[in-house]
Amino acid sequence: MQVFQKNLVSKSVSHLAAHLALLAGFLIARAHADVPSNARALHERLLVLDTHLDTALHFTRPGWSIVDSHDFDSDLSQVDYPRMVAGGLDGGFWVIYTAQGPRTPEGLQAARDSALMTTARLREMAARHHDKFELALSAGDASRIEKSGKRVVYLSMENGYPLGKDISLLRTFYELGVRMFGPVHFANNDLADSATDPKGPEWHGLSPLGKEVVAEANRLGIVLDASHASDDVLDQLIELSQTPIVLSHSACRALTDHPRNVDDERLRKLAAAGGVIQINSVYITPAYKNAEHEKEVAALEARYGRMYTLPAEKVAEFARERRAIDAKYGVPRATFDDFLRHLLHALKVVGPDHVGIGADWDGGGGVEGMNDVAALPRITEALLAAGYSEQDLAKIWGGNVLRVLRSAEEHKQRQ
Repeated sequence: MQVFQKNLVSKSVSHLAAHLALLAGFLIARAHADVPSNARALHERLLVLDTHLDTALHFTRPGWSIVDSHDFDSDLSQVDYPRMVAGGLDGGFWVIYTAQGPRTPEGLQAARDSALMTTARLREMAARHHDKFELALSAGDASRIEKSGKRVVYLSMENGYPLGKDISLLRTFYELGVRMFGPVHFANNDLADSATDPKGPEWHGLSPLGKEVVAEANRLGIVLDASHASDDVLDQLIELSQTPIVLSHSACRALTDHPRNVDDERLRKLAAAGGVIQINSVYITPAYKNAEHEKEVAALEARYGRMYTLPAEKVAEFARERRAIDAKYGVPRATFDDFLRHLLHALKVVGPDHVGIGADWDGGGGVEGMNDVAALPRITEALLAAGYSEQDLAKIWGGNVLRVLRSAEEHKQRQ
């Protein structure tokens, strides 16, 4: 009897929590009610995936939970379950991010441990909240999970630094659920050159070990991600990979000349090889540079320390002070229209079969008018207004990246 009562209470609490999350999502959606009903209805019908969710960075914050509702202005987070419901975000690729550090035995071990811990946290999220999230391991899982009412959790690795010189670790991460892999981040590593390393190229593309990793990723059925990689790396990935390449969060260099962005010629080569660019919401306007502003921001960050260890009230204080500094210097912020310009440009260059969305949520993304994932229906509205069809939007919002993942799976099966 006691066991029965305990289970009954547990189920009641679980159901109550689910209803509260849905209510929070409804209230957030009301705040974005400016999207016409036809666009919102279409958005809800589509399978909506984003390929770069850095939300695991918040998992170490005291008291922070993915199932609670948060506000960007005070919390600085952009993804949680209620806002996913409100914005019709069915899931996507949740990032195992590792900052580049020393390429020493100690540094490599620390990177490996960090990546394994982030992987564990993401898997725990799906297991702990199994009524709301589910780990996806194949392209076919996304539709099944979405139809069950849960959110889709694919895992991707940003930066191959945790592999060190041991490419067998890629299989370990694959077995833990990783289905997308980006070899490099802001600085060169043992696998590849970065687009943004101030020292310039080290390997002039992929290293010999990096080329082995490409072959191993193909063998395992992992999609290769060229965001953050140098132009030479992208060229070599397109040439060497037996399956299409993804740019999980990149934008258009023709509009904003930044090394993180990709020129039109390479976009066409990517598309010709079956690949996809997922449009970023970072590096879409010229960078603001002011030495005094940078000095004040650095002092603020030094005073508060790592944001991802701060309690909610300290994060709110930090956010207020950072906004005040930006306002003092008149720092411009990219807008939804800026994001849309990059999206429409990519669509013009390579068409709706080769473009998707990867806005770098919780990793620096978001723009004025689209601060968090609750605002995603605005993209659907804008694409409809630009003349794109429901079939086009189905590709852009998830069909294209799933096609690439399916291609990787089929290549694995043919071996």
